Parts: sequence; structure tokens; C-alpha cells
Amino acid sequence: MSNKIFVIDTSVILHDHNVVMHFKDQYVAIPITVLEELDKFKKGNDNKSYSSREFMRFIDKISESANLQEWVPISSDSVGKFKVVYPKVQKVDAQVVYDDDKNDNKILNAALTLQETESKKVILVTKDIALRVKARALDITAEDYEQGKIKDVEKLYTGKNVVELENSTLIDKIFQDGYLEESDVTFGPLEVNNFYMLKNGKQSALAFYNSTKKILERVLKKSVYRIEPRNAEQIFAIDAMMRPDIPLVTLQGVAGTGKTLLALASALEQRKNFKQVFVARPVVPLGNKDMGFLPGDVKSKITPYMEPLWDNLRYIKSQFSDSSKESSKIDELIRTEKIEIAPLSYIRGRSLSNVIFIIDEAQNLTPHEVKTIITRAGDNTKIIFTGDIHQIDTPYLDAQSNGLSFLIDRLRGNKLFAHVKLEKGERSELANLANELL
Repeated sequence: MSNKIFVIDTSVILHDHNVVMHFKDQYVAIPITVLEELDKFKKGNDNKSYSSREFMRFIDKISESANLQEWVPISSDSVGKFKVVYPKVQKVDAQVVYDDDKNDNKILNAALTLQETESKKVILVTKDIALRVKARALDITAEDYEQGKIKDVEKLYTGKNVVELENSTLIDKIFQDGYLEESDVTFGPLEVNNFYMLKNGKQSALAFYNSTKKILERVLKKSVYRIEPRNAEQIFAIDAMMRPDIPLVTLQGVAGTGKTLLALASALEQRKNFKQVFVARPVVPLGNKDMGFLPGDVKSKITPYMEPLWDNLRYIKSQFSDSSKESSKIDELIRTEKIEIAPLSYIRGRSLSNVIFIIDEAQNLTPHEVKTIITRAGDNTKIIFTGDIHQIDTPYLDAQSNGLSFLIDRLRGNKLFAHVKLEKGERSELANLANELL
């Protein structure tokens, strides 16, 4: 039996409502304050509301014939125990130490209560960095929730390799035939749906490993809706998104590398293959200002968050004259909602069949949210996630724990998935300077 008690914070449950099952062979405690906080999230259609309801259903099930003030079995097939903790008067009172009656301090008091009443080591598990620091200041062991975290984000899959060749034989052959047989390749092993830049001196060729055909295909530079790729990575990205046999693509890179623009242009280029182009991004208010306190109706509140997507669409449209068929077609697609740009929360209850679906700023999603989106995919659906794992706007995610990193790491090598990391900024010299030096 474990000699530890894990105290779970609200932030962890909202991140993963199945958290207790990942500790099912341990002792797990939930402060009563956490249940109060979850109750505030139970109404709504966003992921936090869903997680709150699912966790409450779990608690309801295990407490049907049990007293939650005592240790009760987590499940019939585990040795783990669960209870709800009521903070009691103890030697150290977090509300007094921090001179505040806020819920975080009540959660700390619950952990302190367990430290004084139980013989096991108490560990607070929370996604809240500030709460971890405050806990340690009170001599409470505090840890981040590690489930789903990427161990070494600096080694995260890039989707591409540069191969230095001793001679130009393979390059000459791929230019001549358009592909290389696996038996021709002198380097490797080749990775499923991976891109390769073959180099020998000043000669080079771009290639893609098609594991179904077991060949290394030459990748050609092509424009999409008049958007020209400006570097090899962008060529790779367009190639991945235009392949009909790859329904899931991720693009990761810093600001200015062209992720959203390329995704949107690629979607427009193949719009005839789908019923709708749906573009969405999670709404993350800056400065912790709740949208409910902003002036205006729902549409006026969400418009600023969607504006970057409209900017990219306007840029694509600017590649054509106002009187051109292409420009008129974009206007018609918007008017008939064949192209729709909306907050990600609007997809709940919607069918994702026969659509090409772009999710921008995907680094602000949890692994569970990413899974929820993908599991909604129906027939003839292509999903493209874009984002920068180092530019996260939500307080409980980081480069290791966000949904985009999780997706790239977990689906590497799957024939239905392709990924490209864009590293060269193409927005402007000034933007590149900011990315490099600031």
C-alpha cells in the first residue's frame, strides 16, 4: 500500500477529469473547497464545464454507499482510497499566514490538516505554479500534474530531417524518377510521413516518405490559392496538408512562420473536396478579464479574438483583384458560410463530417480538448492544428503539458498523421528580430 496521500487541486481536475484513475493505487484526497469550485463550473458548454460534470459523476458513483469523510475504495479493481477533506484548526493556518480567505488558502489548510492527522506523506498536486510555491513555503510537498507531459520538449518531433549525402547519386535519381525505392536509400531508418531534405554541396532535393507505397517521393514546390511557399519547411507544410490520405496535420512554429496563412490557403485550395471550411481558435481572454464583463453582445466580444484569422483571409483575398472570380468566390463562401470562422467552443454539438477543420492557437488547448476535437471527426474530414508551444496564454498549461505538444508526441509515426515544425520567420525582418532577440 502507498505511503503517500495525493491532494488534488481544482486546476488538475479541470485539466483531466479522469485524474483520480491515474492514482487509483494511491491514497487520493479532494479538499471540500475543490468541490465548491467545481460546482461553479458545472453549467456551460466549454471543456471546463464538461470536466466538472464528469468528475462530479465519478464522485457520485463512488459515494453511493460510502461516507466520503472516510477513506473509501476508488474502484473495485484497485487498492487505492479516496476521501473528501474538511480543513480543521491546525498549528499552521494558511489563511492567517497569507492573510486571505481565498480558496487557495483553504486548499492549503486541507493539506495541512492531512499532514497533522495522517502518518503518510502529503503531496499537493496542482497546475497552479503560485499555489505550488505557497505550499512549499508552508512545508507542503507540491508537484505539477505529470500525466501527459512531454519529458523533453526540446526534442519534440519536428517532422523533418536534413540528410547530408556523400555524393549526388540519390539526388540525381529522385529528380529523374520522382521517387526513390526503399532499397535505393543509403540512410535511415525512414520514418512514416516524415519529410527529408537531401543535400550534397549546392545540390538538394525535398522528399517525403510514403510508407504505404514504401517509396521516398520527391516533394515539389507548389502554391496554394496564390500563396507561394518561401522556404523548404513551408513547402513541406503545404505538401502535408494537400495529401488526401493524411487526415490529421499539425504545424508548430513561432509567430511569423506562416502556420495559419498556409493552413487557410491550403484549405481554400481543396475546398471543392469538402462541404465546409471551418476555422476556429480557443478564446483566451488576456489579463484574466472575463468576457462576461466586456461590453457588447456575444458577437462583439469574440470579434477581437477572431480578427487574426480574418486578417489572414483578407491577405489571401488581396492576392487577387477585386473583380476576379477568386475574390468573388471567397466573398460567396463567407456569405453562404462555406467558410466559417468562430470560437472553438462553438463546435460543440456540430457535425465534423465532410469538412476541413483548422484549429489555430492549439497550444492553448489541453490534451483532453485535443482528443475531444479529433474524436468528433466523421467521414471525409481533415483536421489541421497550428500553434506555437512556447507562446501559451492559459495559466495552467506549459510547453510540456499543452495539447499540441501532446498530439505531436503521441501520434508520431502514425500513417494518418503528419507534422512540420516551421522555424524560419517570413513575416518581416522586424518580426524575425523580435523572435530571435527579445
